[in-house]
Amino acid sequence: MLATEVMRTSFATIKPTTPLIEAVHLLLETNQRGLPVLESDGRLVGIVSEGDLLHRDELGITPPEGNWLEMLLGVEEGGPARERMRALRVAAIMTPDPVCVDEDATVDDVIAEMDMRRVAQLPVVCAGKVIGMISRFELITALERSLSRNESREKA
Repeated sequence: MLATEVMRTSFATIKPTTPLIEAVHLLLETNQRGLPVLESDGRLVGIVSEGDLLHRDELGITPPEGNWLEMLLGVEEGGPARERMRALRVAAIMTPDPVCVDEDATVDDVIAEMDMRRVAQLPVVCAGKVIGMISRFELITALERSLSRNESREKA
């Protein structure tokens, strides 16, 4: 089964210059796990996901003084991770050059990429343009359809 057979073709996208509040609204309205970030020419330059939005000062997320884990991860006052937490535009917090799959990828390829990269969704691209999104939800939906067909055949 190919990714194009199970991918979502209706999805929201966002530009790098978009204010974060608009990205948050769009995620909530569309119930997507993340938004592909596209330049004006339609080229995929990043993805902004739920995870990119969680470590925000507005949520009261601040590193305690001397927190060894945050120091190890480089989340320190004045550091790049802390600046991402304070950014107000999508470009500053998006994941650049996101993992994606080509239109001819199989579902096996998609699941392998998701597992290896520890992501819950991937853009599907054709000639550098995003043509669909595939998440765990679409994969589970495809599984349900397949199981239902098998069950119907067994009853017949």
